[in-house]
Amino acid sequence: MSVTAVPLRPIKKGGMAKLWIGVALAVAVAAGGAWIGTHSGPIAKSAQGFLAKNAGKEGVVTTPSGLQYKVVEPGAGPKPTDADVVLINYKGMLTDDKVFDQGEQVPMEVTGVVPGFSEALKLMSKGAKYRLWIPPALGYGDQAKGDAIPANSVLVFDLDLLDFRSKAELQAMQMQQQMQQQQQGGVPGGPPQGAMPPGMPQGQ
Repeated sequence: MSVTAVPLRPIKKGGMAKLWIGVALAVAVAAGGAWIGTHSGPIAKSAQGFLAKNAGKEGVVTTPSGLQYKVVEPGAGPKPTDADVVLINYKGMLTDDKVFDQGEQVPMEVTGVVPGFSEALKLMSKGAKYRLWIPPALGYGDQAKGDAIPANSVLVFDLDLLDFRSKAELQAMQMQQQMQQQQQGGVPGGPPQGAMPPGMPQGQ
């Protein structure tokens, strides 16, 4: 299971409005099941040493929680909150640059990821690009995630925040889409209201 796994499927590339309509429809099935890291086990010495050395590098900021990040490109405007769903590009790696997960134009609930990832999202504005270093205590702690992520791993992410919307706004979009479908025939993909049944000759 990938560190950023949430029950929202990636949306096909296209216009941002179409993307958000797709996300709004996906939110309906997104209740529960998200992986949220809650481990607070001790940081392995190797991870602790890496983070201590990394903290001294130019541009690296360490938050009170221990999350480390570097602003590759600043964004502009407001920042996401726990009530939002973000649309992101990301690549997840270990400290040896081995990639364990990546995706483009992926919707994720801010509260549906490990704590370090969630904290980073709330620091970013739309258009921002960050490099993250998430310590084990803010990721998966002393639990391995399959063969891809060993226990006590520092999780490294390249993260682009493309856009974000509130869950309430997405629910409203979903309701509007459902109403439009009902007005067009009640069943998605079905014939519009008043259409002749298949095989029925016109004028009957």
